[in-house]
Amino acid sequence: MTYTALVVGGGIAGTASAVALRKAGMDAVVYEAYDRTADKAGAFLTLAPNALDALRALDLDVGGLGFDTPGITITSGSGRRLGELAYRLGDVVSRTVKRADLYRYLRDQDLHLEYGKRLTGAVATGDGVRATFSDGSTAEGDLLIGADGLRSATRRIIDPAAPGTRYTGLLNTGGYARGVATGSEPGMMQAVFGKRCFFVYTAHPDGEVWWAANPAQATELTPAEMAAITQQEWRTRLSDLFRHDHGPALDIIAATGEIFAGWSSYDVPRVPVWHRDRMIVIGDAAHATAPSIGQGAAMAIEDAVVLAKCLRDSPGIEAAFRAYEVLRRGRVERVVAQGNRTGGWKALNPLARVPRDLIMSLAMKHAARTGTDPSRWIYEHRIDWDRPIALPA
Repeated sequence: MTYTALVVGGGIAGTASAVALRKAGMDAVVYEAYDRTADKAGAFLTLAPNALDALRALDLDVGGLGFDTPGITITSGSGRRLGELAYRLGDVVSRTVKRADLYRYLRDQDLHLEYGKRLTGAVATGDGVRATFSDGSTAEGDLLIGADGLRSATRRIIDPAAPGTRYTGLLNTGGYARGVATGSEPGMMQAVFGKRCFFVYTAHPDGEVWWAANPAQATELTPAEMAAITQQEWRTRLSDLFRHDHGPALDIIAATGEIFAGWSSYDVPRVPVWHRDRMIVIGDAAHATAPSIGQGAAMAIEDAVVLAKCLRDSPGIEAAFRAYEVLRRGRVERVVAQGNRTGGWKALNPLARVPRDLIMSLAMKHAARTGTDPSRWIYEHRIDWDRPIALPA
């Protein structure tokens, strides 16, 4: 069937949804709350094999962005090697890209985008949905897809009792360094579970080093307090956190011209209601995935592809939404659970870090010895665009 969709949110989930809907023969308008200059230009992410597969289902190739990331090496703050995991599946290799570059690539797919449109309300009209935005304008379509992230307005419109965000006790920052030698293979991710802070870095083939850190912060900071942290304060705090760790963290921080403005990490408890009255949430609006396993973007892109297939193959919108939830909820909640377990390792107190490092080392030795990859079930997920969905009874 053919529909016109209102897509709320111009991030990865929203733009991928618009591309997928168009491929399924439908129309979509993407409504982005911010203006064109609001993207975080600094942050980067890694697209795992399942994310690349979902993009290819939409005939999208991000080979011109970023660089291949074949694996990750994990060490402790004392310099002990804990193990290595592959970031590839067969001939498909993960790719690390700047978030802003990925946004631009997706938004350049000849999409209909409207900026400065913050959703404030939405109601079913019987045969469609009417959305209201903060500038007083309205829009109508056959359905509304809430791809509006952690603080989703759509989630609360669908279910006023829906859970909100939950602070995880970690901050995020990072940057790009020049003129520093790490001694690591270009593209390989290097994760250091430091004595006081988690640090990850990778060397771009051109020599630039991309890095991120997750300082613990017991009390949640307000946006104003976060914005007030100066470059020098970040540099001083990070240098203090890593001064007792082995590895190049101090040199990388010193060689960074501009450290990212920090942001807090949040998650969302299980969202019990994903859809109602021709409205549905996808991506972080439905299931926030901890960044520790690099699956947030992947889950959003998979969501977009599967939802478009369900709308294409189902006899109606509600039937499509039910099929989508059956196909997606089990997988994404399993991914979220694994991400939360891994993310929790970053914020352990000093006494708990010793058994953590031992457990990680033993687990990775077992994986290497047996040839098993604990993340393989995530990466090997494939979506066949041409195969009709199996409709639930």
